[in-house]
Amino acid sequence: MIHPKLTCEFLNFKLNTPLVLASGIIGTSATLMSRAAENGAGMVTAKSCSLQSRPGHPNPVALDWGHGLINAIGLSNPGAAEEVNLLMATRAKLQPLGVPLIASIFGGTIAEFVQVAQIISRAHPDVIEVNISCPNVSDEFGTPFSGTPESAATVTQAVKQVVTCPITVKLSPNVPSIARIAAAVKEAGADAITAINTMPGMLFDVVSGQPILSNKVGGISGAALKPIALRCVYEISKAVSIPIIGTGGVSSGQDAAEMMMAGATVVGVGSAVYYRGVSALQQIWEELKCLYPML
Repeated sequence: MIHPKLTCEFLNFKLNTPLVLASGIIGTSATLMSRAAENGAGMVTAKSCSLQSRPGHPNPVALDWGHGLINAIGLSNPGAAEEVNLLMATRAKLQPLGVPLIASIFGGTIAEFVQVAQIISRAHPDVIEVNISCPNVSDEFGTPFSGTPESAATVTQAVKQVVTCPITVKLSPNVPSIARIAAAVKEAGADAITAINTMPGMLFDVVSGQPILSNKVGGISGAALKPIALRCVYEISKAVSIPIIGTGGVSSGQDAAEMMMAGATVVGVGSAVYYRGVSALQQIWEELKCLYPML
């Protein structure tokens, strides 16, 4: 039987637990992120930010459809300059707790990624997560940067050159070979990989005949995403030797154990906070320890 290694180490950080608050859940205020840290998060990730502020999509933007969540919030955020203030306030609350902070960034061009990384660096986050799932607006078809090894590597190298802290690159599941993309970003300088982002999907209202989300397409997270995430993390772990934040559908200690068995170094938790409250991380950690009391 393969047992997970209940490690509480990630890069050069010694964590209180191997659980990481995923980006986009409650990473919108210093108070909420510190609450996550007080309730079992070994690291916390702020919501992804862009160069300019974004209002996001109009409602409806999210739905619990019985097998997980689907959302198209639209990456709403206050913009990089304002995000610096949020990150600095959050670091002040997290440092006494011994919990590292991950800032998350995205952009529509390579130049935007570089600018956002430079601005966010002023807040001295412990790690920067490079979310490459957004469309490349310079590409003829708007292909996400995560879509090919070449574009993923280009973003990674550009960001790595302008920051001093470690970076983790967040990969998408809807690609032909996530292992090839993981190898490319590792070669380009990524210190770690976050896998995975949500999976695109749609739902319809059968009465109106219209898509439920105003954006029509949204990202699937929660239980329905877990088998996809496990497969992706497993393939990445066989392709690269850098740490992996395994994220996608982790709602229990058993889910976390499976993610570690697949090859995750630490485990991201997102939708579980919606279902189980902010104490979900602490509950998952206790369940994980009960599964493997000998470790």
